[in-house]
Amino acid sequence: MSWFYRQIIRRALFQKDSEAVHELTLKVLANVSGSPFLLNALASFYSPEPRPIRLWGLDFPNPIGLAAGMDKRGIALPAWAAMGFGFCELGGVTWHPQTGNPRPRMFRAVRSEALINRMGFNNDGAEAFASTLQGWRSSELWPNHPVGVNLGKSKITPLPEAAQDYAKSLDLLWPLADFFVVNVSSPNTPNLRQLQDKTALDEVLDAVQMVNQRHAITASIPAKPILVKVAPDLSFEALDEILELSLSRNLSGIVATNTTVTRPPTTNLRTRRIYEETGGLSGRPLRDRSTEVIRHLAKNTHGKLPIIGVGGVFSAADALEKFAAGATLVQIYSGLVYQGPSLIKEIVESLEP
Repeated sequence: MSWFYRQIIRRALFQKDSEAVHELTLKVLANVSGSPFLLNALASFYSPEPRPIRLWGLDFPNPIGLAAGMDKRGIALPAWAAMGFGFCELGGVTWHPQTGNPRPRMFRAVRSEALINRMGFNNDGAEAFASTLQGWRSSELWPNHPVGVNLGKSKITPLPEAAQDYAKSLDLLWPLADFFVVNVSSPNTPNLRQLQDKTALDEVLDAVQMVNQRHAITASIPAKPILVKVAPDLSFEALDEILELSLSRNLSGIVATNTTVTRPPTTNLRTRRIYEETGGLSGRPLRDRSTEVIRHLAKNTHGKLPIIGVGGVFSAADALEKFAAGATLVQIYSGLVYQGPSLIKEIVESLEP
């Protein structure tokens, strides 16, 4: 199945603009998501044998998840479970709706199996997203795996008001998802990465956790897991500062890593032209640095703070490398684009029962 995708389907899809293919894929999966029959058919092809794991009081059918950015609006939510994912992270979602950066804004570096995007948190805003999730909650199609939401800062919100921007999104979405990821590391919103500074991040995490605790007390249930997503371009010293905040603000984990603004060396002229595009790079070239960051974070927390590893996972061996470095869960995005949906089953079934 993976051979057929790479040799036939991918070749046809890669003739078209990257974002156009992304939108077409989501449209198809959104249609599948509304049909129990089609969901069952999809699951019959791709669902792996369970490799269950329990974390944060949540039951994951397996530890392989969909990374943020693939389904920003949550329109294909049931399909991700049918494809075999053990969890998914939807979004990024911002408080204000926004169109994102001008097109073209998504590019393939096929020879190096990389993607570059400068999407800019294009989404319909937290209120529309909440309505979509509520619709799935009200149906009988809500997936049987944990659903996370990636929270971003609205572009129009000034940095000094960022904490409340994140807090308002969480306040609205808190009842509708299982865990939340505070994204302060996307390179595609101006100055967003400045929020990884210790003082600025502390303000964001304080505001988010206040909302989290208030909802938990009102609902008489435990607080939801809150994680922070970090950039691969941070120094180890900066990562250690984030670790300190993560522990002091009682975060449940770290997502490592986001896309990178660096570019690997290449002698291929076509690849070099793609690398000149502004934006964050993901895919195979990110694998080693992502693993390096995971290993550092796991070592400095003695494995006590769960890490979601993401970056350059294209095979079962890549996923096992992330687990060996200290990741508890692993996500894929670019690997799904280049290897196809059978990658999920391949990875999951390589894990010990």
